[in-house]
Parts: sequence; C-alpha cells; structure tokens
Amino acid sequence: MKKRDILGILGVLAALFILVGCEKVIDLKLENAAPQLVIYGGLSDKVENHLIMISKTYDFTDPNRFNSVSGAKVIVRNEDGNTMEYVEVSKGVYQSPKFRGQSGKKYTLDVTYEGKNYTANSTMPVKVPLDSLTFKDFSFFGEKNTYVAANYNDPKDIQNQYRYILTVKGKIEEDAVSEDRFDDGNKAANVIFYDLNDLVRGDTIEVEFQCIDRNVYKYFYSLGQNSGGGGPPVAPANPPSNFNNKALGVFSAYSTSKKTVVIK
Repeated sequence: MKKRDILGILGVLAALFILVGCEKVIDLKLENAAPQLVIYGGLSDKVENHLIMISKTYDFTDPNRFNSVSGAKVIVRNEDGNTMEYVEVSKGVYQSPKFRGQSGKKYTLDVTYEGKNYTANSTMPVKVPLDSLTFKDFSFFGEKNTYVAANYNDPKDIQNQYRYILTVKGKIEEDAVSEDRFDDGNKAANVIFYDLNDLVRGDTIEVEFQCIDRNVYKYFYSLGQNSGGGGPPVAPANPPSNFNNKALGVFSAYSTSKKTVVIK
C-alpha cells in the first residue's frame, strides 16, 4: 500500500473519531398547548344506546390516557325538533336512551361544558347494505398475502362515502374509508389491506360497513393519512372536525350493516 493511501485512511479515521467525540444531546424545548375539548361518537340506524365520549387534550410529555371530561350536558336533536338527552354512565362517557336514527335525517349534537357550547351536524345517509365478504390474494415482492374484500352495490348518481371497521378474533385491526368516485353505480369489492395470513380454523373476521356523510369521511380520511394508511404519511395535523368552537373530534350519524365469516 502506498504511503499516501495510508495517510488518507488515517485522515478518514481521525475525522470519524472527531465526529463521534462531538456528539451532543439536544434538549428539545416543547411548549405545552392549552387543552382542547375532544368530542367523539355518533348514532346509527340500529335500536341501541348510542355513545358520546368527551375528553381533553393533554401535554406532549404526559402519558397516553383518556383524559375524561365529566359534568357536560349532552343533547342530540333531529331536524323535526325531537331531542335525546344523554347521561354520563362513566367518566367522560355519555349514553343515550335506546333509539334508532333515521336515514336522510339531519342530527345536531350539542355539548355544553364550563359555560361553552360545542355543536356538530351530521346527516345520516341512506343505507347501502354490505352484500358479502370474500378473500383476495395479492403478491408483493414475491410474497403472497390474503386480504378480505367488502362487496356491495353502489347506488347510481348518489355521492356515497363508506367506512370499514375490520375486527379479527375480537380485536379491531383496521379502520378505513372510501368514496365512490370510481365505483358510482357499480358492484364494488373494496379490499381492506390487513394481512390475514396468520389466521387458523375457527378464527372469526367481522366487517362493520358504515355509510357516512362527507364531513365524517374527510375526518377519517385525514386521520388515515396522518397515520400513513392509504398512502404515504403527511405532516401530522388535527383531522378536520365537524364541531364549532375549536373542539376536536367528530360526530357521525351513520347507517350500518355487518358481516362475519369463520375460517374453516
């Protein structure tokens, strides 16, 4: 080896040593923001007790938790003036009497807390029933994976948005949304991209299929983008809430159907 080559290698090693020796711990000064109210929940076209959950945001350095809000007044009314008052059944969880929402009706949620009123509106879409669940195989980089597809008939000339909640072996594993921009009036088979290769005989798969309004779709679509679902992640931001008064969260009036399959 030539002398100049040896000197070059020694120079590189010396530079690396200096860089490692200069490593410095950076102390980030993160400012705490004022807490904001978070309201989440909705009502369906099923006869049941509907839930609204209310909490507050917390500081970045605090442990992850449900920062519940108690003592709020929660009322839902429809466009005909009928009202339902929710009662607090546990900290931050408010429950309605049993009732069924109606497709085509506009519902308004009013939450009053610490002298401030927070309002959101949602119109329940006409139900599009989930027809069936089927399995589809796709190969990525030479490896075959199995996924479930939700099959339904999309109504023609009506703007529709859908939400898919996939439960595998009793645990929610995927929550996704779609719109009918390319499926209007057609039979659709939308794939839920959660890998099912590990399932064995007797395991259950359930898909709840919700028809949601446009604002609710925008909320869940943005939520998915922030987490990297359905495409590359974007800079984190609060999803667009349908509440006023700077409250976070979403209120959804939705029609729903479910299908369950058992692996054989």
